[in-house]
Amino acid sequence: MRGDADPAGMRVALVAMETSHLSDTPGNRRLEQVARGLAGRGHEVTVFCTQFWRGTDSERVVDGVRYRPVTLGRAPRSFFASLPAVLARHRPDVVHTRPTPPGQVLAASVGGTLARAPLVIEWYGDEGLDTDRRLTRAAVSRPDLVVSPSELVRTRVREFGVPGERVEVIPESIDFDRVRGVEPAREVDVAYAHPLDGSANVESLLLGLAELRDRDWSARVIGDGPQREAYERQAADLRIDDRVEFVGACDRERRLAIYRGTHAFVQTAYREYFATELLWALACGCIGIVEYQAESSAHELIENYERSFRVTNPQQLADAIVDCGEFERLSVEDSWAGYHHDAVAGRYADAYERLTAEYGLL
Repeated sequence: MRGDADPAGMRVALVAMETSHLSDTPGNRRLEQVARGLAGRGHEVTVFCTQFWRGTDSERVVDGVRYRPVTLGRAPRSFFASLPAVLARHRPDVVHTRPTPPGQVLAASVGGTLARAPLVIEWYGDEGLDTDRRLTRAAVSRPDLVVSPSELVRTRVREFGVPGERVEVIPESIDFDRVRGVEPAREVDVAYAHPLDGSANVESLLLGLAELRDRDWSARVIGDGPQREAYERQAADLRIDDRVEFVGACDRERRLAIYRGTHAFVQTAYREYFATELLWALACGCIGIVEYQAESSAHELIENYERSFRVTNPQQLADAIVDCGEFERLSVEDSWAGYHHDAVAGRYADAYERLTAEYGLL
């Protein structure tokens, strides 16, 4: 599903003092996916970072993205002090960074000003910004645009004083071609996926399934973590452990195979800045069943999607599983192709072009 290259490639500078190679967080991984997507569309993308590779090479190219070190080790003050001049020499069309640490934003802002380039912040939601709200407010007053993955995160961005017109929602992306390239696994009725930690809330799923104890169904729970044994004991206590299979973390290929063989995907986790696994499952043809949670954006994905149910308690969840019988089984759903990596990268490119056009008029 690779789209055509954008007609006029831009020079994009991404600033990440710590990439996912040094700090493997969802927000860092998202920024690097944006970099790969833009590079795939023909843009010149350079990530200015702390060196994460061994040796004396002055740069590293990965998946078409150029990584250039500002410092050789974790030295925040040196990184912040050196960054503006580095960006000024690079002369990018746009500078894109994350809101943490705030000093990174301030340095990127100065560099962008010197290079006469607009500043974009990628605000995923996992940054832990409450430690210094004053400094964060000062930093996030600088960008020309803040990008968030969901309306949930957009609301939090606005709580830091960023005007709503300067916040744009651009969702997570998936590789739709991989969905088609995986053979479906053995059919089951229900799947769930999330790290089995304190925010997993598998309990809601298990209680809902227990309400259907007298019906014929099967379920798979994907994920591992400190709460796995507790959830396995709960399934046994509810006398449904013979029909609930805990399959562990699983790689992406295995997950897609499971989703393609599953009728409904249940989302109950307490916290999701963007429900990426739900998106993968919907693309694989699953019916989406989402239990509303105040700290989760999952309900946003299915708000206008017919093959879905929104619930608020285990009994409603059980009823929704039964009502899934109204919908045919699918193993791929083309209506989610707009979330393919290339399509979402195109939304970033459009935002950049709009900003650079506006910036040139200032």
